[in-house]
Amino acid sequence: MTSMGRTATPVHWALRLDLVDLWRREFAGYDRRAATADLLAGLTVGAVSLPLALAFGVASGATAAAGLVTAIIAGIMIGALGGSPFQISGPTGAMSAVLIVVAARHGLQGVWLAGLMSGAMILALGILRLGRLIQFIPSPVIVGFTSGIALIIAAGQLDNVLGLKLGAFEHQYAHVAAVAGAIGGTSAHALATAGIVVASMLVAPRFTTRVPGSLLGIAVAGAVAVGLDWPVAPIGDIPRTILLPERLSLGDLDLALMGTLAIPAVSIAALGAIESLLCGAVGGTMTGVKMRGDQELIAQGLGNLVVPFFGGVPATAAIARTSVGIKSGGRTRLVPIIHGVVLLLAALAAAPLLERIPLAALGGVLLVTSVRMNDWETIRFFVRRRLWHAVAAMAVTTVATFALDLTQAIIIGVAVSIVWFVRQVSVIDVNRLPIDPARMAANGRPLRGTHPGVEVVYVTGPLFFGNIATFLEALEGLPSSTDLILSLRGMPTLDATGVQAIDETIRRQAKGGGSVHLAGLQPAARRRLDRSGVLEHLGEGHVHWGADEAIARIDAERHPEVLSG
Repeated sequence: MTSMGRTATPVHWALRLDLVDLWRREFAGYDRRAATADLLAGLTVGAVSLPLALAFGVASGATAAAGLVTAIIAGIMIGALGGSPFQISGPTGAMSAVLIVVAARHGLQGVWLAGLMSGAMILALGILRLGRLIQFIPSPVIVGFTSGIALIIAAGQLDNVLGLKLGAFEHQYAHVAAVAGAIGGTSAHALATAGIVVASMLVAPRFTTRVPGSLLGIAVAGAVAVGLDWPVAPIGDIPRTILLPERLSLGDLDLALMGTLAIPAVSIAALGAIESLLCGAVGGTMTGVKMRGDQELIAQGLGNLVVPFFGGVPATAAIARTSVGIKSGGRTRLVPIIHGVVLLLAALAAAPLLERIPLAALGGVLLVTSVRMNDWETIRFFVRRRLWHAVAAMAVTTVATFALDLTQAIIIGVAVSIVWFVRQVSVIDVNRLPIDPARMAANGRPLRGTHPGVEVVYVTGPLFFGNIATFLEALEGLPSSTDLILSLRGMPTLDATGVQAIDETIRRQAKGGGSVHLAGLQPAARRRLDRSGVLEHLGEGHVHWGADEAIARIDAERHPEVLSG
């Protein structure tokens, strides 16, 4: 019965194995002081999250209410099931940059269906224990697409900040061009509203950290706009429920549309997984508690499977909100749950006030957020250390993210990184040197005779198809009657082409009366040559620990009379 249960319900067992252990460790010794710390941290994060949730809902091509519902459901559900005690999830700027394109092409139904499909993909990644996939994406690529997403967010808010009504665009570069053409229609009131929020977010932290600058800025800007009756567009209706009137239903599962949304869904899933795992790494560094990546992916997948049926947009872990929770003294997963409850109470009790918040105020929040979300520390590190290959990969990924989409941008960025890596590892150093009797004597292996027909070739670097020409050129002109010693201690591995080149060298020397000795084989290279039969063909007497040992062996074979005497 037990084995059948394990086979039939992998999600259940994945949750049980990781989640129960996490909860047990997390709440061991939990007391009133810890509960108070969690409560205060949850209230703080809720205050920070409120304006961001509203803003990212609008930035996603949905509504402010959709962003709020997403933050509530994701905060509570993903927080309870996640792989760490500190991770706080909800709508994010990075995700909104992808969703705005989907919304422009397919409407809200497309956003919901793509989110549902991405949730299934993320869940599959967690069940299959693929949480370490992020390690295969180079840091410059991650920094590059983060910067590209920041550009998309900033460009997407130009309408709200300038008071323009240009509609939706599939690509933000087209949006920027349209804004430039309509710049004469800028609303001074909208610009001033956004300016109040930007100034508040920049100045307020210098005086107080108790009240989030974004929340303070929205309150001031909203009060000014309403008090002076400025003609700025408000957020609009926010239903007093988390079950929005516009939401996904089972009858909306259009298979044809889902097929069209396959690529966007992959982009959303990739971003959701990457951002959540990155957030976990940052939170782990801050707390010393390592996140269980696979469990986190399971939670993210389940959360995103549920959110569309409430009318929300795809969610992921949010680094900014997670950092606030940690810095506020939060200890357990009660923090994201309390944060979700705070937002729920705000939606139910403060909806009339939230409805009057100007869209330009949310635009100001997102402008500052887009600047702050860039990884400036890493960017400065790349530039100061003159890591120009990293700068190039980062720049290419940034441009590709802004001009194309996330999936294509990652592929392009990884491709640039791979090309640079291949270029670096393809460098191989091959040196032909004659025997040095004085060096052999100094090493305690004096030679019995002279050996003009013996040469040592030192190979440094992996031997593979990309540099095989260099290896073969170094052996050109070498008589086949020569006793050749290949010193391979500096060759960590080789591919099939490298195996073939060594095998052909062995056969050529044998045919001309010479021989080949291999010295200093590394374990990986030795295994490959052994499996391919090269070492068997060569003979054990021709495989040595080092070049000196090989030279001494050849010397003994050439002068057996000295040995016998």
